[in-house]
Amino acid sequence: MQPRPPTPATIPTKLTVNFVLPYKSEIANKEVDMVIVPATTGQMGVLPGHVATIAELKPGVLSVHEGNDVTKYFVSSGFAFVHANSIADIVAVEAVPVDQIDPALVQKGLADFTAKLGSASTDLEKAEAQIGVDVHSALNAALTS
Repeated sequence: MQPRPPTPATIPTKLTVNFVLPYKSEIANKEVDMVIVPATTGQMGVLPGHVATIAELKPGVLSVHEGNDVTKYFVSSGFAFVHANSIADIVAVEAVPVDQIDPALVQKGLADFTAKLGSASTDLEKAEAQIGVDVHSALNAALTS
């Protein structure tokens, strides 16, 4: 087991972010001002010097802030690992830039899964439909925020 990275004596001015998916690295060692992750406990802002923590991600928007520029990604699920040395490793199962999401497909998916939920007869069908409703509702919220 490797020792923990040391906590710096002073707080850095930037947060180093790594954002990875199973099939590619979306962001590697990028210095940013802040990230906001959709944690299961609520939106969590991470700044340089943040206390070390692990957060489970729920479907929602990951925002990467660099000065006045904000890049937003919709993430399906995953984890954020925040280290005491101002490095944040964000791992998502799926992610897409919010500006690449088709609002019409989101509305169709939400309607389809809502109908499936209403007609589901087994626990498995209900669970699958509820996941679809939850994800499409989060997608819809990402588009309207």
